[in-house]
Amino acid sequence: MDRDERIARESVVAAARELDAQGLNRGTSGNVSMRFRDGLLITPSGLPTARMRPEDVVPLGLDGTHPADQKPSSEWRFHRDILASRPDCGAVVHAHPVYCTAFALCRKEIPAVHYMIAAFGGPNVRCAPYAPYGTAELSELALAALADRNVCLLANHGMIAAGASLDKAVWLAVELETLCHQYAVALQVGIPTVLSDHEIGSTVERFRGYGLNAANAGPERS
Repeated sequence: MDRDERIARESVVAAARELDAQGLNRGTSGNVSMRFRDGLLITPSGLPTARMRPEDVVPLGLDGTHPADQKPSSEWRFHRDILASRPDCGAVVHAHPVYCTAFALCRKEIPAVHYMIAAFGGPNVRCAPYAPYGTAELSELALAALADRNVCLLANHGMIAAGASLDKAVWLAVELETLCHQYAVALQVGIPTVLSDHEIGSTVERFRGYGLNAANAGPERS
């Protein structure tokens, strides 16, 4: 393992631990990957984040191959397929946070009730139809839900965030859970007002000029 690979593996472990620290995952749930050389690095299957070491991170080829003595996350397919089909994405995180998952259990998309939805690429966050975890079908459904977006919900499952960097992907995941939390509370207060496609479209354009790139996480909420 050379220095660059060591640093990349440490970054994957750090991102997985950050998801736990932010309350987005617990135990062995969720997974993290990042583009690396001709393939990707992904968290292993069934290993609690607290016990994960850089040596445990699994190198995965775009053909799905990996070292015989290592087992990648069961969700490796959609990680691989997202990174293979989206050159704008350098990392993917999958998590089961409470509010995202609650809407996913109800199979509801998230409408434009807050301008921060523009950070996800458009006027809504789609919920992909249900398919069993780890399957090619789930990967295809997730890719469709992510078209022109960088986050989606997975019916009866959780969420996915894909970013130019690991920091950006984690930031997107936290922002999505925050928005879902706000929307859930607003639904208890009354009927949330949905912003128009025009209003969100202009915000999407403003975000594109806000310095959103691989070097930073994203704009702060104002």
